[in-house]
Amino acid sequence: MFSKKTVHDIDVSGKRIFLRVDYNVPIKDGVIEDDYRIKQSLDTIHFLLERGATLFIYSHLGRPESADDKSCSLEPIAKRLAELLNREVVFVPDCIGKKTKELVASRQDAQVFLLENVRYHKEEEENSEQFAKALVDATNTEVFVQDCFGVAHRAHASIVGVAKLLPAVSGFLLEREVDTITNVMQQPERPLLAIIGGAKISDKIDILHKFIEIADAVAIVGAMANTFLLAEGVKVGKSLVEQDAVETAKTIIEKARQKAKETAFTFFIPRDVVVSSNIDGSQPTRIVDLSHHNWADIVAYPKKPDSESFEVGSEELILDIGPFSAAYIAGLCKLSKTAVWNGTAGVAEARGIAGAAAPFAHGTRIIVEGLVGEESGAKNKPFTVVGGGDTVSYVESNEGLKERFNHVSTGGGASLELMAGKVLPGVDVLWNKD
Repeated sequence: MFSKKTVHDIDVSGKRIFLRVDYNVPIKDGVIEDDYRIKQSLDTIHFLLERGATLFIYSHLGRPESADDKSCSLEPIAKRLAELLNREVVFVPDCIGKKTKELVASRQDAQVFLLENVRYHKEEEENSEQFAKALVDATNTEVFVQDCFGVAHRAHASIVGVAKLLPAVSGFLLEREVDTITNVMQQPERPLLAIIGGAKISDKIDILHKFIEIADAVAIVGAMANTFLLAEGVKVGKSLVEQDAVETAKTIIEKARQKAKETAFTFFIPRDVVVSSNIDGSQPTRIVDLSHHNWADIVAYPKKPDSESFEVGSEELILDIGPFSAAYIAGLCKLSKTAVWNGTAGVAEARGIAGAAAPFAHGTRIIVEGLVGEESGAKNKPFTVVGGGDTVSYVESNEGLKERFNHVSTGGGASLELMAGKVLPGVDVLWNKD
């Protein structure tokens, strides 16, 4: 149960609300490519507006080096938010200062203001107390509502500093994220499966150890799997690996195998992979059978398979898991009651050429079928939680897929830290329920 006060627990009627959201969305040439995070903030916004509140919405976008970097401006987001709300959204070109205060004061008729990127000021990430006070002073806000789960693990001025100056409560998105992820980690319906990918083991050491401790099965996918394969003595050619993490991978493997000796537990590293000489999908692909060589035997029969059938070439890159590995993980999905998925199985964003399917998304598609069923409404599917930027982007890019998952998180690093049992500063600072 969420232990912090929410907008339900405080009088917001007619108040001036400092609403911190996460509108860190992909924008290219001024066009928003994915508005999922914007849409996820709408429940809280509607609730506040229905009670006559005036909203001053704050967010970051990217990592601008200065205010001259207009690629990180929130102005395109103001336009999209106005479309979604079907009402005026006043864009304010700065988030602090005299001009901001004057502009806000001159628009007493408006109810929704979106202020410019807080990261245009270096004091934001320094969690400057003076900057936090300047943010509040510019808009004369009375209540702080925290609804930016994606950066709740950051102790920044607009997340933690302002919360110390005003009555501080949670919005609906933050409450839902924390509740869902906490319940999955503390009291999941079992069996519990974790599918973990990404580029670096070092980014996910804590969560890997945590899931080995609490899950019934852990499957490793993505570029991270290359380092585990290397730790097992498998040749990986020119594949992306984390050389400094090979010993860490060995330690994790040993911990997992020890648990498997003591209880019913599965730790799965890919047994076949898809390789190519180029990551952009312009070159042919092939399957390499790394383990029992059944695939190689079948393909080569009646001849003995060549060694290259089960070895990654020195000039090749591992870019996806193979069909056996994908099917195995999909089978684990079918047997699970709860599944956490963080990281696609391969370079799923690479596009096919000449009308071909995306060459390195096959593994991810098969896993998705295991998680949500080939048909919407399938009964033998687990409660699913999806997190991580590339995973969420994949889900969002496939029309109708997002609705088939139980929870698609807006947070990458925040969700990982919460899963690992860490305290999130942006949650900890909020008022406790009585």
